[in-house]
Amino acid sequence: MLDIRKATIHDSELIHTMAWKVFPHTYEGILSEEQTEYMMHWMYDVENVRCQMERKGHVYFIAYDGETPVGYVSVRPDGEDKVHLEKIYVLPEYQKTHAGGALFRHAVAYVREAFPAAVAMELNVNRNNPALGFYRHMGMRIDRQGDFDIGNGFYMNDYIMRLDLLAL
Repeated sequence: MLDIRKATIHDSELIHTMAWKVFPHTYEGILSEEQTEYMMHWMYDVENVRCQMERKGHVYFIAYDGETPVGYVSVRPDGEDKVHLEKIYVLPEYQKTHAGGALFRHAVAYVREAFPAAVAMELNVNRNNPALGFYRHMGMRIDRQGDFDIGNGFYMNDYIMRLDLLAL
């Protein structure tokens, strides 16, 4: 049974460390090493994680198996009636153990409680990411797609998936 705890800025280093274990593994063969490195610093340098929490409205949760951290999820408000699922990652050795499902369900429950006016939760996911099946299984659908310039000549080629919260 996983214990899912709300992260604080004191967990920024832990999130950074977990990200370096899971993000490159997830995008191996999808993104170049250069883009992966760029994105890791852009999203997961400790100061950037702190900034996300303190100034950008990101709320992180970390899943633990006993005292071992196994994954994380973050959400942030995106307008008056929408929330964005920013990140959801499970360490490679804990994938296919239902940890991702537990984190996803926890995020949905948190969104419904913290943002009662939200009618949808959206997520950007790389169009070649095998996790597309997971998100569909969790009730999300592809709403649209885009190619987003993230700087340094790199793009995120994503589907924007949507979970209609009123339909749950």
